Amino acid sequence: MRALVYHGPAHTSWDTVPDPVIEEATDAVVRVDATTVCGTDLHIRRGDFPEVKPGMVLGHEAVGEVVDVGEQVHHLRPGDQVIVSSVSACGDCAECRDGRYGQCRGGGGWILGSLINGTQAELVRVPFADHSTTRRPPDLPLADAVLLAELLPTAYEVGVRNGHVGPGDTLVVVGAGPVGLATVVIARLYSPRRIIVVDLAGARLENAKRVGADAAESPGTMIAELSEGPGADVVIEASGDPDGFVLCTRAVRTGGHIANIGTHGKPVSLHLESLWRKNVTISTGQVDTSSTPWLLELLRFGHLPVSPLVTHTFGLDRMEDAYEAFARGTSTGALKVVLHRESS
Repeated sequence: MRALVYHGPAHTSWDTVPDPVIEEATDAVVRVDATTVCGTDLHIRRGDFPEVKPGMVLGHEAVGEVVDVGEQVHHLRPGDQVIVSSVSACGDCAECRDGRYGQCRGGGGWILGSLINGTQAELVRVPFADHSTTRRPPDLPLADAVLLAELLPTAYEVGVRNGHVGPGDTLVVVGAGPVGLATVVIARLYSPRRIIVVDLAGARLENAKRVGADAAESPGTMIAELSEGPGADVVIEASGDPDGFVLCTRAVRTGGHIANIGTHGKPVSLHLESLWRKNVTISTGQVDTSSTPWLLELLRFGHLPVSPLVTHTFGLDRMEDAYEAFARGTSTGALKVVLHRESS
């Protein structure tokens, strides 16, 4: 099969590699019909995750068809259409039983495209397949379904839920990339009074307005007004930039919440000298994807208008082009890029 292989910082290639096989009785092998690129993949390519070794097939989000299952897979069979979660869950450890799949202690967690070969390939081996996949309804398009592998659960679980967004809140989202915009869409379900999106890229600010932000501006006057005034009830950091986190600490009100979604590949300053007296709650998190079935139903019945988040589509063999478009999103206009298997 063909797959995107990591060879070290700034070096990947679309190579021929051995087909995956069932290695454990709880495995499934899935033919990848659609996959995508996320910010974490860019961090890996920059060398920010030294645990990812050369030779690894990248990617951790996919939708596809089951082609083989291990003897202890009870809920899937060949031919089933599934969403492959970015997080693998053994289903048996204490963390998994509590729905914290991202913290799985039984050999799961974020391992696809990190510790084992991932989804940016024609085929992928999925560990703990019964607990790490969700059936895709036939009426759910591939491009929408792949957003459920990581993007939408991350925006909800790590952003909206961890930040305790509620009715009447003022919400600030720092960063108008795909996860920031997904946060805006999901936060609307909780009836905040106002959603403000902050980003440096004008095109992304326009996108924020299109998906439901009440205001979208560059950092400056608005953050200064929040800092000097009552502040925001909830601030969600979705940029992964150290300056973005500092903006969050300035914008949040006394007693407010800061929820960090962004993947930070370098040190970030925590200014406790100005925060210690503000009773601020700061949350971080690895997505669990335990919310995927709920989000899937919202998506199916039209309550999550997320299709505008997919801006570019490519064939699987154009993986490098997809990375290039996504990495330069502020100039290419790319939000979420989706790669499809070519029809035979």
